[in-house]
Amino acid sequence: MNIIQQIDKWSEIIPGATVYDYLGDRRTYSELRKMSDSLAQKLIDLELPKKAPILVFGGQTFEMLVSFLAIVKAGHSYVPLDCESPNERIIQIAEIAKPAACIAVEKLPVKIDGLTILDGEELAEVFAGEEREFDATEYQVSGDDIFYTIFTSGTTGVPKGVQISANNLQSFLNWMKSDFGITAGKTFLAQPAYSFDLSVMSIYPALTQGGKLTVLPKKVTANFKDLFELLPKLKLNIWVSTPSFMDICLLDKHFNEDNYPTITHFLFCGEELTHEAAKKLNERFPNASIYNTYGPTEATVAVSQVLIDENILADYPRLPIGVAKEDTELLIVDEDLHEVPNGTSGELLIIGPSVSIGYLNNPEKTRQAFINYKGRHAYRTGDLAEVDNQGQLLYHGRIDFQVKLHGFRIELEEVDQHLNQVSLVKQATCATKYDANHKATQIVAYVVPEPNDYKSEFALTKVIKKELMTLMMPYMIPQKYVYVESLPLTNNGKVDRKKILNEVNS
Repeated sequence: MNIIQQIDKWSEIIPGATVYDYLGDRRTYSELRKMSDSLAQKLIDLELPKKAPILVFGGQTFEMLVSFLAIVKAGHSYVPLDCESPNERIIQIAEIAKPAACIAVEKLPVKIDGLTILDGEELAEVFAGEEREFDATEYQVSGDDIFYTIFTSGTTGVPKGVQISANNLQSFLNWMKSDFGITAGKTFLAQPAYSFDLSVMSIYPALTQGGKLTVLPKKVTANFKDLFELLPKLKLNIWVSTPSFMDICLLDKHFNEDNYPTITHFLFCGEELTHEAAKKLNERFPNASIYNTYGPTEATVAVSQVLIDENILADYPRLPIGVAKEDTELLIVDEDLHEVPNGTSGELLIIGPSVSIGYLNNPEKTRQAFINYKGRHAYRTGDLAEVDNQGQLLYHGRIDFQVKLHGFRIELEEVDQHLNQVSLVKQATCATKYDANHKATQIVAYVVPEPNDYKSEFALTKVIKKELMTLMMPYMIPQKYVYVESLPLTNNGKVDRKKILNEVNS
């Protein structure tokens, strides 16, 4: 069975079961099938260019999910656009993607000339109309057809559209089903925006296994009081989020197994999981399985995992990112793309069936990142990593987060790692300050401190620096410290290093 068939079968097995819960507004598998079939038929009636992508604009509502499935059933790929996207980004993505149409679940704030738009009233009519006979097998996306395209930030400021095929996604789903001990019918947390590929870790494992998506929208997560009141009522089984969102939840002393007895799994991806956060979570949820996963959007969400248990916490001050899924090979290579031995750092290459074909309508960037490696399709991640003697993959940061300061080459993510090990630091990150000639002059640390009795920031900084001297080389220690109540986050829930970089250099 292909992915759509795996989802649709649940409308026959458990038609009245809840598939989607948005703050108490519950929708069923039967509704998902009926509404997506009706919208798919509408799209087919429009006679759009075959396989052309279709934009979907909105938040985390049920109609977004319906639209994704309808588009794929009609033989197209979907491009999710979050309703908080700046107008300029929406226009850029439309120009790059050259979509056949746009489903505006929420009102589109910009005019895109010549684009067929299905919105409010028309969508409501489609969903409210009589159920139409629809044979998805005639049109639906399968095999190497593109299933979705997610746009990520580009180093030049122009977003890149990562194309993920049905086969790419199926490879990821097979792994999620086989390696994490997740059984059918579970309730998944759906917290990231649908324009962020971490959302895929909830959506399709839940839908293909008869599970339920319980949505935690941004309007709730933005208010800690509302968040901590709502969370225990959700009765979640599978927690999916970035580590940064977990750090926020750990601020609540009631976030523990006694108050959340139904949580069996924590799955983290999108950024580095710190040892401190994992240790704290392990202490609060001793019977839950905590997984650290790694993977770029270009390889379909994630490609490696490790179960964080007492042994891993004892053996690794900086947590590993695990071992590759069975159908995938992770290679460490030097600058000339020659493989290096275990224990040697280099660039991480990904080879396997979940690797994207490339960026939508961007052959130049595709050629740079996706290469033929000894006759096999491979993705150059730009991540520095090594494999240790236990076979665990160790992440050392981004090649492009390297900075040269006073002649020393420094990895900013390594500095972050040491900062977060300091006993008086709750959370921290750093950024580089540059002079007028774009030369790095100092490293500035942004720190959320633990509660303390120090009378001044100067005294606190002195103690933090003293502890850092035991953890890292002196030339790596930040020269300036800015104390904040919380670190800024992107819409995707990651620490917003770019915002901090702009502040440091403003």
